[in-house]
Amino acid sequence: MDAFIVGWGHTKFGKLDALSLEALITDATRQALEHAGITGSDVDGVWLGHFNSGMVPDGFCSSMILHADPGLRFKPAIRCENACASGSAAIYSALDAVESGRCRIALVVGAEKMTGLDTAGVTGALGGASYQAEESGMSFPQIFARFAQAYGDAYGDPTEAMARIAVKNHGNAMSNPLAHMHKPVDLDFCLSVSDRNPMIAPPLKLSDCSLISDGAAAVVIVHRSMLSRFDRAVGFRAAELVSDYLPLSSKRLELFEGPTLAVQRAYHKAGISVADIDIAEVHDCFTIAELLSVEALGLADHGQGAAIVREGQTERNGRLPINLSGGLKAKGHPVGATGVSMHVMIARQLLGDAGDMQLSDRPALGLCLNLGGGAVSSAVSVLEPVKG
Repeated sequence: MDAFIVGWGHTKFGKLDALSLEALITDATRQALEHAGITGSDVDGVWLGHFNSGMVPDGFCSSMILHADPGLRFKPAIRCENACASGSAAIYSALDAVESGRCRIALVVGAEKMTGLDTAGVTGALGGASYQAEESGMSFPQIFARFAQAYGDAYGDPTEAMARIAVKNHGNAMSNPLAHMHKPVDLDFCLSVSDRNPMIAPPLKLSDCSLISDGAAAVVIVHRSMLSRFDRAVGFRAAELVSDYLPLSSKRLELFEGPTLAVQRAYHKAGISVADIDIAEVHDCFTIAELLSVEALGLADHGQGAAIVREGQTERNGRLPINLSGGLKAKGHPVGATGVSMHVMIARQLLGDAGDMQLSDRPALGLCLNLGGGAVSSAVSVLEPVKG
C-alpha cells in the first residue's frame, strides 16, 4: 500500500472531567502534528472518528479538529461513524484518499467523551449500536453475553479463559501510563462473583467488561511520494473492513464470522499467516471478544482458544502478545478513539517507542482488530516499520 503513518498523538484515557470533547480532539491533534513535524497548512484532509449517540450534545464536530492549528482552517473535514469501529473507519477513509492520490497528507483523529453521562446513560447510548428491531433495550454486556453463551453451548464454559484475559490485560496496563486503570486483578477475583465484582449479564461479570472512558488519539498518514520528508514511517501491509449483518439472530455467534473473514482477507492481502504476526491489539470490549479474537486470528481452531490463553501464548513473553497496552479492558474504550489508539500503540511498538510496554525484541509485523457493534464491523490492519 502507498500510505504510511508518520506521526501520532494520544491523550490519557480515563474519567477526564476537566476536558471537553473539543479539548481532547485538539490535544491529540496538536500532538500528532508536532510528532510528524508538520503544521496544519501541510494537511490536505481531516477525518474524525466519533460515535456520540447522544453522549455529548455536539452532533457536528468534525471541524473541532480545525481549532488545533490555524493552518487547518478551510481544510475538508469529515466525521466517520461506525459504532466502536469509528476510529478505524476514519483511518480507512483517509487511506482511500491518500492511496487515490487526491490527498498527500491526511490527519485522522478518533475521540469520545463518555463520562458526562451516568452509567445508565452511557449504556443506553451504546445500545443504539445494536439492531433496534430485535435488540432494543438490550445493553452491550447483554449482547456479548449472548456470544459467551453461544460459545459455551458449542464448546464448553469460557469463564476461566475470560478471567485469565482480564488478569493479563490489567497487568499489561500497569506499564501504560496512558491507560485508564492501573489496578492489577488476580484470577480468583475475576472468577468469583462478589460485591466488588458483580454479575452484569451472565456469564459476564464486571471484570469481563471494558471501561467507560474519555480520550482521543490521532495519526498523520502520508502518501509514499512524501516519505522523504519524514524521519519515521509505519506502513500498511493490509487494511481490510468487513461488514456483517446487524441482527444477532442472523449469525453464528460462536464462529465470529465477520472478524475471522476480515483477518483472513488481511493475511491474504499482506501475503502472510498468523505465524508472521509479532504483536496484536484486539477489541476486548468484553473478555469473550478477545477469546473469540484469538480464534479469529488463527491461533487456535474454533473452540480451542481457551487452551492458548491458559498456556500463556498471548502474554508478553508468549507466542503472540495481545493487548500489551491493556486493551479496552484496562487501557479504556472511548469508543471513537479506540481504532486510532490501536494503530498508535502498534506503531509505537514497531518503531521501538513504546516505553515500558515495549517488547524486548522489536516486532516486525503488528495487527489491529477493531470491532463495531456485535461483531458487525470488523477492521483489520497489518502494519510494518518502514523508517525509524
